[in-house]
Amino acid sequence: MIEVRNLEKSFGPNRVLAGVTLRIERGESVVVIGRSGGGKSILLKHLIGLLTPDAGEVLIDGQSLGRMNERQLLVVRRKFGMLFQGAALFDSLTVAENVGFVLRREGDLPQAQITRRVAEALEMVDLAGTQDKKPAELSGGMRKRVGLARAIIYRPQIVLYDEPTTGLDPIVADSIDQLIVRLTERLDVTSVAVTHDMRSARRIGQRILMLHEGRIHTSATPDELFASTDPVVQRFVNGVADPRIPGVN
Repeated sequence: MIEVRNLEKSFGPNRVLAGVTLRIERGESVVVIGRSGGGKSILLKHLIGLLTPDAGEVLIDGQSLGRMNERQLLVVRRKFGMLFQGAALFDSLTVAENVGFVLRREGDLPQAQITRRVAEALEMVDLAGTQDKKPAELSGGMRKRVGLARAIIYRPQIVLYDEPTTGLDPIVADSIDQLIVRLTERLDVTSVAVTHDMRSARRIGQRILMLHEGRIHTSATPDELFASTDPVVQRFVNGVADPRIPGVN
């Protein structure tokens, strides 16, 4: 469903992606791990055409994004839902208004149907009855769930997660992981998550890709990854600094 071929991206002298190649099959749940600033979120932005690569290409269902005009890109983006790192809710809107924002903006559905779809999405993320609350009234975990309800309300084929458990305590993070797994199965969507959280990666990923020095260093199942003897993989999953880097301990 998603194919990336030799993707390269630099910002000034900083080469972030140096030839990323990967394939993600329909219905697969994939996690991308790697160091901060290593290009994980940049890769996600390429998948939905928000960034243009310096070289290489991204294909969604066999269609190259680089050959599309803006109108064609909008059609492809309709296949995606995205949970942003900070949930990215509108503080002045209620939960229901946040979740139904895209449907109201497009204006294709009557309000009664939007209200029903909002209620269904909130029920799926275990937030039934919160429609009238404002984001300031919600905990961090609840805000993440509202963001997820907004991502799935128009029934996307692919859901992207940018650090879904960042800033959450371990118990709340576990509940978010369980929710992601449940929604992937219930909605039969393809899931791509980037995370630093190794427990989360193990729980939600059928396959884990490690991005290192701008390329995919490893592609493995969770069990294979955590049993790996590769020193680069071992240092990352165990949180051990590279002794060759001065001043890092």
